[in-house]
Amino acid sequence: MTTATPAPSASGKNNQHISPKSDIEISQAAKMRPILDVAREKLGIPAEHVQPYGHYKGKIALDYLEQLESKPDGKLILVTAITPTPAGEGKTTTTVGLTDGLNFIGKKALCCLREPSLGPCFGVKGGAAGGGYAQVVPMEDINLHFTGDFHAIGAANNLLAALVDNHIYWGNSLGLDTRRISWRRVVDMNDRALRSIVSSLGGVSNGFSREDGFDITVASEVMAIFCLASSFADLQKRLGNIVVGQTREKKNIRSSEIKAAGSMAALLKDAIAPNLVQTLENNPAIIHGGPFANIAHGCNSVIATKAGLKLADYVVTEAGFGADLGAEKFFDIKCRKAGLKPDLTVIVATIRALKMHGGVAKDDLKTENVAALEAGFSNLKRHIGNVKKFGVPVLVTVNKFSSDTPAEMAALEKLCKAEGVDCVVADNWGSGGEGAAELARYAVATIEKQPSNFKPLYADDLPLVEKLRTIARELYGAADISYDSAIKSRFAELEKEGFGHFPVCVAKTQYSFSTDANAKGAPSGHVIPVRELRLSAGAEFVVAVCGDIMTMPGLPKVPAANNIEVGPDGRIQGLF
Repeated sequence: MTTATPAPSASGKNNQHISPKSDIEISQAAKMRPILDVAREKLGIPAEHVQPYGHYKGKIALDYLEQLESKPDGKLILVTAITPTPAGEGKTTTTVGLTDGLNFIGKKALCCLREPSLGPCFGVKGGAAGGGYAQVVPMEDINLHFTGDFHAIGAANNLLAALVDNHIYWGNSLGLDTRRISWRRVVDMNDRALRSIVSSLGGVSNGFSREDGFDITVASEVMAIFCLASSFADLQKRLGNIVVGQTREKKNIRSSEIKAAGSMAALLKDAIAPNLVQTLENNPAIIHGGPFANIAHGCNSVIATKAGLKLADYVVTEAGFGADLGAEKFFDIKCRKAGLKPDLTVIVATIRALKMHGGVAKDDLKTENVAALEAGFSNLKRHIGNVKKFGVPVLVTVNKFSSDTPAEMAALEKLCKAEGVDCVVADNWGSGGEGAAELARYAVATIEKQPSNFKPLYADDLPLVEKLRTIARELYGAADISYDSAIKSRFAELEKEGFGHFPVCVAKTQYSFSTDANAKGAPSGHVIPVRELRLSAGAEFVVAVCGDIMTMPGLPKVPAANNIEVGPDGRIQGLF
């Protein structure tokens, strides 16, 4: 195992996770470059092809990206992680740190990230701009309204909902069955009170009352379409393919029949251009789109990733939560649909999280416990094996904490070596790109010596139920899936309607390979219960809702929002 130098650098950066400054304090002290300079100097993009949103944010013009079609693609690196725990893994921090590390060793690299949702920002998880000295900036802007993309996506979604109800009110010429309307409204906030509602109360003038509900914006099919569209024309076509409900005879009614696609696309016209910002070390970062990985497909936009591959020699991207969710969906949905071929997968782990998977309580994680680490390695081992099933080379990186001991490090190195993968310690949190330089060298070397033989886990023509069963058995370690007669009929209905070639997007807890959030490590032999099937005809996948998972989260007892305020100097405080 190779360990990055832990000593503070001349810039005052400290060893991992003992910095006297908070993430937001580090971010606010950053010396940012004007975004037009970053675009020109780092990526060669002329100023006229970047639309500035203030001094430090900008959108790259789609027509400029079209001019790059003939350029060769760079190398694509996916950053994923072990099954998340409250101890933290640092996936985004590693994605940003590795990008800075690649630039530090002289490579032309950028990162492609998802835009953060306001739900976790004000809930439990906080923002998603990295941490310590491996952040993207301006951190407050990125974590809050950014360039308004999410507002546009929510507005487009809710415009369709309004048009559906309006169509019914004015005679319902398409014969929509109000009991079979599947299109839900969205808001980018955790609000459990909106999960299940009754709409259109208050009399005849307000329409026909019916059961309804909200999802969080990042779970919306519009978000998925936004992230999977290859162009603006493709976006508009996919918006028209959305199925909003059925007639009494179970005939699907699409958005195009409501004549909604054009106006929805108009709301997304500016949003569809990818956003350019920078890391703390002034390296380029494209942040665009943001579906959750536990209830959606968990990857940034195809447009952003393909743009990055034309603009840089190395593109570092991430997929949400653990590899069983984010990486699987990256491979089986995004790469399959976009024709992407990843060159390397980096799995992020921490000694603390592995010990938690081995049964150690959070309060005891600072105490050396090699036995617990070895027990918890079962989780990382399964993720390593899972990624290898896709034919992509694997590299493990340890996000360094000051409490990690040499004995624990040595044990993890030995365990990874037995699985045929290198394990590299990175201190990108404490030392930025310099702390991730060794990881960057290993990443480059692995790509050069191990060619990727990427292939999806299952074939397009496999029946939907078998696709889900394959994911459950091959990746989750399950014995089987279970479902009632209504779900069985829905599987058959979707196949008959011509959607059987779609991939499956699993919505389940991110905290376990099973649907029991408390089952740590690598549980085996369990059964994955299928509670609901949702068709996303525009995004071109079928969502399988498994176990007790909500597409509209709630806030915790003490939400992060309680600690956020604006100081006398106008600066935001408490955002993390």
